[in-house]
Amino acid sequence: MGKDRVKEWCVKNAKKRHLIKKVLLTFIAASFAISFLLPTILTMANSFMSSAEISTNYGVIFNKYKQLDYGEKDTDYVAEKVNLKLIPDMVDFSQYSTVLLKSPEYLLKFWNSVILVIPIMIFQILVALGASYSFMRFRSKRREVLFFMYVAVMLMPFQVTLVPNYIVADWLHILDTRWSIILPGIFAPFSVYLLTKFMRRIPASLIEAAQLDGANEWQIFTKVCIPLCKGPIASVAILVFIDYWNMVEQPLIMLSDADKHPLSVFLSKINTGEVGLAFAVATIYMVPTILIFLYGEEYLVEGISYSGSVKG
Repeated sequence: MGKDRVKEWCVKNAKKRHLIKKVLLTFIAASFAISFLLPTILTMANSFMSSAEISTNYGVIFNKYKQLDYGEKDTDYVAEKVNLKLIPDMVDFSQYSTVLLKSPEYLLKFWNSVILVIPIMIFQILVALGASYSFMRFRSKRREVLFFMYVAVMLMPFQVTLVPNYIVADWLHILDTRWSIILPGIFAPFSVYLLTKFMRRIPASLIEAAQLDGANEWQIFTKVCIPLCKGPIASVAILVFIDYWNMVEQPLIMLSDADKHPLSVFLSKINTGEVGLAFAVATIYMVPTILIFLYGEEYLVEGISYSGSVKG
């Protein structure tokens, strides 16, 4: 009986420790999640505030930066208390009516972003699919060296490749046009790397079975490889969209015409006197990426994870 009681006590104690550990980890994860989501929630909530309420809650911050514009000394801190509010006193849609109905400039920048990002996303995936299939099917020392170069270029900071891209765009006479951003984006190496890694996990038996059935290389590519890569293709599309939707350096360097700049560049130029409009534009700016991420979260996890097996 004594041994049974000791065993029972050990089991209960282990369950309690497990429960405490689970609660503690959940609390830590929730704290990190709230910390990361708080700026987004504040931006969305403040976009529905009136200009007077925004000025009352955050005016001390923006007044500080206005003072800096007049050459006053920067104290690096705000002496007065700032009132962070998640729920507006009164919901006001005037910011959105101004952005969507009265100021076509905001919508012009939004569509500039769409015109730049969508072609890059589509054609980068098409180029990556062809290159990845080649790296998977026709392996040799030269191709492995070429693939290593792809990885090396991918690991380089964007600022390193920005100058060569500028020189090539100037040489091709496409500087100050959208092609100076679209063409380098189409041939970016990240998609090639990710899709190659996944395609090389496709069992060779599937390829051999297709060849025995009389399939040629095009049929193997379109009927076998692409259907198996739906998850990685979706994840690449999400990552490419988010990456280029948030681009700032490329348009600033490649496009001298401000009318062609995307919304990501325009956000940083909104006057501090139009803080409410800045919140509304930022919310509109975040909507496409949030919707795409929520819709394709499952594909994103599948595409960047290599622990699972390939499904036929």
